[in-house]
Amino acid sequence: MNRVLADVFALYVKTKNFHWHMTGPHFRDYHLQLDEQADQIFAMTDAIAERVRKLGAQTLKSVRQIANSQRILDNDADYVEPLDMLAELREDNAALTSKMREAHELCERHRDIASASLLEVWIDETERRTWFLFESTRNAPGAND
Repeated sequence: MNRVLADVFALYVKTKNFHWHMTGPHFRDYHLQLDEQADQIFAMTDAIAERVRKLGAQTLKSVRQIANSQRILDNDADYVEPLDMLAELREDNAALTSKMREAHELCERHRDIASASLLEVWIDETERRTWFLFESTRNAPGAND
């Protein structure tokens, strides 16, 4: 669950980064969409960390631990095209879904029903974000190559 937590933090920061640096004719819609998604992503963090603690383990304590554990890659580019931002976040959300499904399988093997249940809700939310990001870029030139 700590790896999932690191990925969630990384996706949150990337989503806020793109939210802050959005430009173009669809600025308002994309800016608001990414802000809403970032809020939803951040809302997962406390529940994940508390679940880790309920299981008797230590959770992440620093940005360094997040950086060492995350599988969602950062994007430090000075400029990213708006549709490229959305496409990258779409892929990152899909990757997070995959990682959460792996964690869910592990939870099921260990009969950790509570963690599995939480993951099911977050998988659904993440699939919804992926869908919205896909639909936001559908039929845009070069967006779905």
